[in-house]
Amino acid sequence: MNWVSLVGKGLFSGAVIVTASEIAKKSATFGALVVSLPLASIIALTSLYQETSDVEKVADFAEGILWLVLPSLILFVTLPIMLRKNIEFEIAMAISIILTIIAYGIGIWAAQTIGNIS
Repeated sequence: MNWVSLVGKGLFSGAVIVTASEIAKKSATFGALVVSLPLASIIALTSLYQETSDVEKVADFAEGILWLVLPSLILFVTLPIMLRKNIEFEIAMAISIILTIIAYGIGIWAAQTIGNIS
């Protein structure tokens, strides 16, 4: 992969984050919609296919993403609960991140043992 492609992907990712945060200032729902779109996954899946032409690798990658989307939900469940219980943002975020890391560990184990994803 050449550096132009890497820079392009980085700029696109940054643009999505900036766009989502700006939209979220006006509408939390529409800001969340922008972030929840699987744009990075689509780009990564497409790049993997273009670089390898290996549909089995793409299928494994897509299934691996599925297994690891589930643990990422922990952050979005625990953070708002803690914030609404008046736990300080930094503490709530730290706890949510730690719980998400633990969930990712479980998700990786599940993907490799149950899902047979390498």
